Amino acid sequence: MKARVPLDNMIRGLCATFGYRPDAGQGTAFLERIMQAGYIPGLGDTIASLLFVHAELVEQIKAMDRRLRIMASRSQACEILMTIPGVGVQTSAAFAAAVDEAGRFRQSRNAGAYFGFVPRGHRSGELDWTGRVTEHGDGIVRPLFYEAANSILTRSRETFALKTWAMKIAKRRGPKKARVALARRLAVIMHAMLRDGTFFPSVR
Repeated sequence: MKARVPLDNMIRGLCATFGYRPDAGQGTAFLERIMQAGYIPGLGDTIASLLFVHAELVEQIKAMDRRLRIMASRSQACEILMTIPGVGVQTSAAFAAAVDEAGRFRQSRNAGAYFGFVPRGHRSGELDWTGRVTEHGDGIVRPLFYEAANSILTRSRETFALKTWAMKIAKRRGPKKARVALARRLAVIMHAMLRDGTFFPSVR
């Protein structure tokens, strides 16, 4: 996904240079709009080359996704973690690989700190405030937690305590802070699940 987005943006930027602005979006509809730009003089050959690279990249992503799914199906850690609604193959595999051995963290909350989910604080004289998370630690796993948190908040249809908790935060402080809080809580919960070998409680 991260590799494809810059390519999509490059194609959009090139089209804009020639006065053609495809609408926002991805997938088949996006490619169909871009193919129309191939008839613009001076742009056709370049667009054809970029679309070829785009197609190859998409196939490689699909192949990697298939291999990752096979690996996850053979992993007890991934099986445990994917019982959480919103946590898929990529997040579970990346987290399990980054943690490696659950016993390396004496407390599950330390796992949250390891991935940078620690509020940034500042103390100076009479000032004492807590801001956004520090974002230190593993920069590959952390965005996957944000995606999982967003999936729970916006796409999951199930009702469960973790989602209800996050929705209350979103109502009080906004969706962005809710995603950060939920991502931090997910890191703690997922470590505890790996440590204890327990599945996520069934949703209702």
